[in-house]
Amino acid sequence: MQDKSKQMTDQEANQARITQIEEFINEVLKEDLRQLEKCMGQYNEEIMEYVQLKNTLQTFETHLPEGYKTQVNIGSNIFMQARVKQMDRILVNIGKDVYLEMSLQEAEKFSDVRVKILTKQSDVLREESVRKRAQIKMALIAISERAKLIQPEVPN
Repeated sequence: MQDKSKQMTDQEANQARITQIEEFINEVLKEDLRQLEKCMGQYNEEIMEYVQLKNTLQTFETHLPEGYKTQVNIGSNIFMQARVKQMDRILVNIGKDVYLEMSLQEAEKFSDVRVKILTKQSDVLREESVRKRAQIKMALIAISERAKLIQPEVPN
């Protein structure tokens, strides 16, 4: 009789531990993973903006050395035709809505450096994401092992 009650207590303890592990997976690990993926998405968007900037600058240098015509929004979605004649210097947002005047070559170099930095930061987050996924997998294995302990032994 004591063996049965001890076995029931052990099973209840294992079930409680399984529930704790499941809650930890869902509330902590999966939420951390979502946050990491959100940050990686933001880094990837920023990387794409700098790649697009570099491509635009290269297009200006090779195909539009004398300038170009465009339309500029002057407010309330009212557009005005404009002609850009001077292409030797541009304003680049260097972060926090701070703009710095640069030559096209400087802007290209700045873009390359920002892409390298953001890629490294994204790689760090990707590695952390892999670690979180491994933690989730290990927790699921722990649940599986505990579940085996709960199952009653089948006599042969």
